[in-house]
Order: sequence, then C-alpha cells, then structure tokens
Amino acid sequence: MLELMIEMCSFPFMVRAFLVGTVIALCSSLLGVSLVLKNYSMIGDGLSHVGFGALAIAAAMNAAPLAVAIPVVVLAAFLLLRISESSKIKGDAAIALISTGSLALGVMIVSMKTGMNTDVYNYLFGSILGITLSDVKFSMVISVAVLVLFVLFYNRIFAVTFDESFARATDTKAGLYNMLIALLTALIIVMGMRMMGSLLISSLIVFPALTSMRLCKTFRSVTINSAVISVVCFLVGITLSYVYETPTGASIVMCNIAVFIIYWLIQMIKEGKTKS
Repeated sequence: MLELMIEMCSFPFMVRAFLVGTVIALCSSLLGVSLVLKNYSMIGDGLSHVGFGALAIAAAMNAAPLAVAIPVVVLAAFLLLRISESSKIKGDAAIALISTGSLALGVMIVSMKTGMNTDVYNYLFGSILGITLSDVKFSMVISVAVLVLFVLFYNRIFAVTFDESFARATDTKAGLYNMLIALLTALIIVMGMRMMGSLLISSLIVFPALTSMRLCKTFRSVTINSAVISVVCFLVGITLSYVYETPTGASIVMCNIAVFIIYWLIQMIKEGKTKS
C-alpha cells in the first residue's frame, strides 16, 4: 500500500488531485448537512449545471473559465435562494428550472460555436488531468475561507438549518446566513467541477450527509461523520481510479454508494435488535 501511494505521488497531477479533492470533499460534506436538512440536497446538481453553461460561455469567449464560472454560479445561487423564498416556486422546482435551462444553454453554445476546441466530456464528468497549479492555490484559499466561516458561524448555521422561523424570532439574520451557505456552496461547486464534472459533483454534497444520518442523531455528530466519510471515500475512490484506470468521479461516487449501503445495513440491524 505504501509503495502504491509513493508511486501515485510521483505524478504531479495526482498530487494536485489529492490536494484539491481532499479539501473540496471536506468542505462540500460540511455544507451538505445543512443543504440536505433544508431540503436543498439537489442544489449542487443545479448549480453544477449552471457552471457547465458558464464554462461553455467562457470557452466561446476565449475567457478564463473560473473568471466567468464563479460570478455566474454565485449569482445563480442567490437567485435560486431568492426565488424559493419569495415566490410560489419552491425548492426542487426552482432548482430544476435554473439547472435545466443552464444545461440547455451550455449545450446550445457548444453545438453552435464552430471551431471551438471544447472537451464536453471533461466538463460533464471531470478530469483530474485538468487540475492546474493555479487551481490548487485557488482551491486552498477558497477551502480555508469556507472552513473558517463555517466554524465561526457554526451556531448560526445550526439555528437556520433546524428552525429558521425560531432563528428569525431570536433576531438571527436568517436571510444573511442562508446567503452565506449559498455563496460557500457555489464556490465549492465551481472548484469541484474540474475534478468531478457537472453531473457528479452533487454526490459530494448529498451522499456523506445522507449516509451519516443513518446512524448519527445530532447535528454535530452528523457533520463530523459526514466529513470523515467524504474524505475517506475520495481517497479510496481516486486510488481505485488510478489502479483500475476507471473514471475518477464515478469511482468516488461508487465508494460513497458502498459506504451508504453499509451504514443502511447497520441501521437495519440495529433497528431489528431494538424491535426484538
């Protein structure tokens, strides 16, 4: 095992993938707990589709991908939050509205722009070969910012997640913290798309949280367990991808599915013993 790790780390692109993937997996799992509990579990999928559209626009304009994708996805996150709070279009419907429209726009731009050197497969499913040194530096800065903000406002995020009405009654600025969650999620989605792709990035948000909830009962324990699961599944998934030459994003998702099944079986066994 040690020899395998040394061999993998001898390739610069693998080292970059390990660094970026670990921090993205950690941050997405922390935000995922709040998103799942607030019934926004598919926001990652929606924003990633927006990111695909933004990347297509950037490619058509010959612009820097992140320079276009980040403001567009952040704006979409705020718009999605605003639509859900102030109109009859709620939750999953608002996500579907924005995500499908953005995905269609991206596909149209890619298909209509003749002579554009665009690897749509990498946009949709990700590629660790596409992670550059600048991506690593930017990801580290964003991830540190996400972790610091999450720790500083942990109690506020907890209050807004479980009982937003009570939080507003106690003078907690629920709207502000909802916007903070949306902003952090948008940033993590954009960074994670380079490795996981727009179709698979939401798995880093949904699976660890849902898995932890099978056995853990408190917000703190779910959050900690979710973070551990996400990082471990990433490390195992990328290792399996290297050994068996399978797609990185799909390998990570399959690891998350396997852990979810294990937790679900343990939950069923414990519930069976309790009933008996």
